[in-house]
Amino acid sequence: MGRFIGFVFWMQPLIADFEVSEGMYSKARIEDAESVCLWLGANVMLEYSCEEAADLLQKNLDNAKASLEVLVADLLFLRDQVTITQVTIARVYNWDVHQKRRMREAAITEEDS
Repeated sequence: MGRFIGFVFWMQPLIADFEVSEGMYSKARIEDAESVCLWLGANVMLEYSCEEAADLLQKNLDNAKASLEVLVADLLFLRDQVTITQVTIARVYNWDVHQKRRMREAAITEEDS
């Protein structure tokens, strides 16, 4: 049976490029691996079995997709709110222009009287 890497079973060794140090890269031939190391951030790396790593990565992917859906919904709501605010500002501006025109017309009418 093949080796489980990145949600795919591979029947042949994996050839990977990795950075040895800044600007220096090397190739590695990865044969059967029973575990993988996942970088969790904040200088934390943990070793997991391939099955545990796949479960963790799938859980993280599901959480990211759920967060993306929420963020898209929030952005749509904000876009609607921006549109409503722009329409409201235009209405207030037009009302102010109308009021100033009425005051000017009233002042002209008083001068003529």
